[in-house]
Amino acid sequence: MREIQFREALREALSEEMRRDENVFLMGEEVAEYNGAYKVSQGMLDEFGSKRVIDTPIAELGFGGIGVGAAVNGLRPIVEFMTFNFSLVAIDQIINSAAKFMAMSAGQYSCPIVFRGPTGNAGQLGAQHSQNFENWFANTPGLKVVVPSNPYDAKGLLKASIRDNDPTIFMESEQMYGDKGEVPEGEYILPLGKANIVKEGSDVTIVSFGKMIPRVVLPAIAELEKDGIKVELIDLRTVRPIDYATVINSVKKTNRCVVVEEAWPLAAISSEITYHLQRYAFDYLDAPVIRVNNMDIPLHYAPTLIEATLPNVKRTVDAVKQVMYKK
Repeated sequence: MREIQFREALREALSEEMRRDENVFLMGEEVAEYNGAYKVSQGMLDEFGSKRVIDTPIAELGFGGIGVGAAVNGLRPIVEFMTFNFSLVAIDQIINSAAKFMAMSAGQYSCPIVFRGPTGNAGQLGAQHSQNFENWFANTPGLKVVVPSNPYDAKGLLKASIRDNDPTIFMESEQMYGDKGEVPEGEYILPLGKANIVKEGSDVTIVSFGKMIPRVVLPAIAELEKDGIKVELIDLRTVRPIDYATVINSVKKTNRCVVVEEAWPLAAISSEITYHLQRYAFDYLDAPVIRVNNMDIPLHYAPTLIEATLPNVKRTVDAVKQVMYKK
């Protein structure tokens, strides 16, 4: 199977869906003439033209609203944010308009729109450009929230998101756009709301999603295997809806769980996973669930502070050994 970059997998998904359905279009800052801030939309202006690949002003509230209006009127917009930190400017259109049209119209109107772009830390970009809002959006009824961890998932989940009739938040990572992975030539779609058992194991379950899996969890698993610890890894893929059943069934087998999430700890996705495990798998737990989150502070610029703030391999290895009562 061929290997392509994360950005290429996204581009293929966008282009294939635009060829398939003339109602699909892309809009955002620098998506057209500049070929995309991260080159995800490279070449798409030449193929689809300026009516379907649209450069916008630096005005997220404005073009977010245009996208919502277009979706309610029968089109399928893909709105790219240069970073999801900037989505806060448009959050009224996402939360108060897109997420609520179906309910407030008694099912008369759907809002098939995808808001996509990078989330989380991407290096020394400062506190205002390094935040994770997956749990913010996942807290909103009416939205679906997708966070892929590799090129294969990125393509299959983005195609599913574009075809879905609900508004979808599709969150990527600046640090992963150049990552390579195996992606088949033919068309495929991955269902939203279904977690992936990346690796089977018998000693402990690690639950995670997005960038944390290739950057933190997989290296941690490699370290743990040196000590003979067999980890079962669950990639949530989507954080609304969450596939609780897959997580719970895994913990019923391993009896221990660590949740790794690049986000502040209060009211995080990891909090939700932990609640469901104590509610539905309490009698199977041989140790309390441990969460590995960001420290509860804004992310500072200095690389030493970034390392101290974010989840990392050592903290993950230590958490697994703690739930297994190993030193």
